[in-house]
Amino acid sequence: MGGWSSERPVSLMSGEGVAKALEARGHRVTRIDMGRDVAARLAEAAPDVVFNALHGTPGEDGTVQGMMDLMGLPYTHSGLATSVIAIDKELTKERLVPHGIPMPGGRIVESEELFERDPLVRPYVLKPVNEGSSVGVAIVTDDGNMGNPINRGARGPWQEFASLLAEPFIRGKELTTAVIGERALTVTELKPKSGFYDFDAKYTDGMTDHICPAEIPEDVAEACKDIALRAHRLLGCKGTSRSDFRWDDERGIAGLFLLEVNTQPGMTPLSLVPEQARHCGMSYEDLVEAIVAEALADARARQEATKA
Repeated sequence: MGGWSSERPVSLMSGEGVAKALEARGHRVTRIDMGRDVAARLAEAAPDVVFNALHGTPGEDGTVQGMMDLMGLPYTHSGLATSVIAIDKELTKERLVPHGIPMPGGRIVESEELFERDPLVRPYVLKPVNEGSSVGVAIVTDDGNMGNPINRGARGPWQEFASLLAEPFIRGKELTTAVIGERALTVTELKPKSGFYDFDAKYTDGMTDHICPAEIPEDVAEACKDIALRAHRLLGCKGTSRSDFRWDDERGIAGLFLLEVNTQPGMTPLSLVPEQARHCGMSYEDLVEAIVAEALADARARQEATKA
């Protein structure tokens, strides 16, 4: 847990929650706040399985996964190849859209371009290609205070990232669906009390209402669950994933778009996967143990395949 990404505080909360849940079930747990000596600390701990509660890079992008593969350590959540693809929003589109998964259009733009002209018709969204938790997301509108074209001095992700993904803004509702193993759980609608569902809205108590299950038509709810499960399978996700959607409720099913698939969803008290699991009758401790059990089963299956 922890590490040095922009999502470090969330990872620490996720990791502590997971550790306490496992200890409550009688497991012996070693907490590792990841530093550059992580390989040595893992080797010293010699765990039966590593619970990966890291968020962002390098814990969610395949780097840590590759290290643990080399060390021969079983670990939870998705493997190297899946992590490399899913953390990159463009690679995710290249993998999913040919299989009929609806995702917004758009293109990669250099931040310098934004000070000369808009890449898309306003309103549009700018986001980093390789960040999660809505880190660095900006909605560019006609009536915003960013300028037209964007003012170089205006606060936004163009000050932090050399290139960004520009996508059309989809009006409507923010929806999300968790997948555990081979089961899509339910759909939650996220209603920020101000602004949009950014990093602060996700992780500050009281800033966002979670409506679980979402009060949406049954066909839209089933479409969310179907798309989330298909994306989970197509990307090769393990353990759990969370798919985030925007739904333009004036367009029916045609207005539903998958935004991204998170392979390391948060496990904090405000996190969506534990909330959906509770709705489906699974306690936080049951959820954590199910994720660990799948990781151990996958490790055994790989060992058997190697022997064969």
